[in-house]
Amino acid sequence: MKEYTPEYLEHIRNIIGSGDENAARNELATLHPADIAELYQNLDLDEAEFLYKLLDDDIAADVLMELDEDDRRKLLQNMPAEEIAKQFIDHLDTDDAVDIIQELDEEDRDEILSHIDDVEQAGDIIDLLKYDEDTAGGLMGTEMIVVNENWSMPECIKQMRMQAEDMDEIYNVYVVDNDYRLRGILPLKKLITHPSVSKIKHVMEKEPVSLKADTPIDEVALDFEKYDLVAMPVVDSIGRLLGRITVDDVMDQVRESAERDYQLASGLSTDVETNDTWYAQTKARLPWLLIGIIGGIGNSLILGNFEQGFATNPAMALFIPLIGGTGGNVGIQSSAIVVQGLANGSLDVKGSAKQIGKEIGVGLLNASIISLLVFLYNCFSLGATQVTTIAVSLSLFAVVIFASIFGTFVPLTLERFKIDPALATGPFISITNDIIGMVIYMTISSALLSAFGLIV
Repeated sequence: MKEYTPEYLEHIRNIIGSGDENAARNELATLHPADIAELYQNLDLDEAEFLYKLLDDDIAADVLMELDEDDRRKLLQNMPAEEIAKQFIDHLDTDDAVDIIQELDEEDRDEILSHIDDVEQAGDIIDLLKYDEDTAGGLMGTEMIVVNENWSMPECIKQMRMQAEDMDEIYNVYVVDNDYRLRGILPLKKLITHPSVSKIKHVMEKEPVSLKADTPIDEVALDFEKYDLVAMPVVDSIGRLLGRITVDDVMDQVRESAERDYQLASGLSTDVETNDTWYAQTKARLPWLLIGIIGGIGNSLILGNFEQGFATNPAMALFIPLIGGTGGNVGIQSSAIVVQGLANGSLDVKGSAKQIGKEIGVGLLNASIISLLVFLYNCFSLGATQVTTIAVSLSLFAVVIFASIFGTFVPLTLERFKIDPALATGPFISITNDIIGMVIYMTISSALLSAFGLIV
């Protein structure tokens, strides 16, 4: 991996400033496309465009796919549609080409497609654009080697050579019948060990693992992990072969999904990057901060109704942060376990009753230990007969139980309604548990003070 020191970047800028194209080409020739993409992120747009025009079309297309979405959009927005089509789209696999085109306006899409020289490629891209980008169909590419189950081995090898000419990587050889329905996979080892077999169908691996075109991306990733595959075929509802998905495409989607979930759990309403503008970052961060303020105001109103209790027993105010913090922590722990289970497939919404029951048991154990420890501490510091000692321990017990159930129930409910359950691991849980925790604490404290005749 190339390290871009200030001295190296200054060296590159000097070459660009001098307009020395040969020196710039020599520098770029030593770099991997991913390193070139990283270099562009350290340069101004004009400087990046100068270097980009010096790349050959294949390298330029690879570099484009390595850029993040914002940098890619900036680079493409000033380029004519014909140049985008001929310099990039013509040199990309269909799945990558679709990713690029989906990021553009619909008007630009049509114009770019009209400039693609390969009619078959353009048709494949148009077909792929019809699929939801969050499904296997929206993730697949059409570049693959396909043979007929009735072909002989020599004929199969001949056809494979012809099809492989336009492919960069070969992962599997897919076997279909006369109706193009997927029948099996032909391991390359069989081509070597069975060179004279009469028909492919006698040596192919039957009933291969495949995906339906409408399979959600989350399930696609789980299947790749489950079966340890590097590529998987995609079929339609009657089993006809449509395309293939490779593991690198899946990993890109998993990374993007993990970033979205992490930001959502951190209280960011939209996807943001460190190099986004102040406005974009403020827009993403402000909504949950405002909701937090509303929650804080709600807490102050709750506490304001307990002024007499604080006046009678001031020590109760000291434990407000303990109650609120414990409830928030327990809720986030419970929701994080559920969200993780939903993400890796170990937990299904149908098993929600069992999970809630388990969380109640865990909550009871945690609540008993926590409330007992706090009770013992308050016995020594305040006295066993003090109302505060009893109120804090009872409140902690109730708050932990509630937070455990609530933290489990919310992500399961969100998942049932097709809302990202990662929302439940962020400020939503903390704010809600904080408010409910204060209600529980004030209610129990008021009841005990009234029972002891300390307030009327």
